[in-house]
Amino acid sequence: MIKLYQFQACPYCAKVRRKLDQLGLEYEKIEVSKDKSKRTTIKELSGQIKVPVIQDSDGTVVNDSSEIITYLEKHYG
Repeated sequence: MIKLYQFQACPYCAKVRRKLDQLGLEYEKIEVSKDKSKRTTIKELSGQIKVPVIQDSDGTVVNDSSEIITYLEKHYG
């Protein structure tokens, strides 16, 4: 299952959620802190602290909403 690291009010995260829903993909939302200094998990996963970040079931990690959407369309579209 895809894990989506996000926070609810983020417009870039909403863009990714819409694409996941449009493709009919099941995913787990993992809420991250709005405080960037506390985003240690996504820093370890992706090397940066911005959301959204996805982690696919095969371990692939993608950040940046546009890159995530391209990835999802390529692999699931």
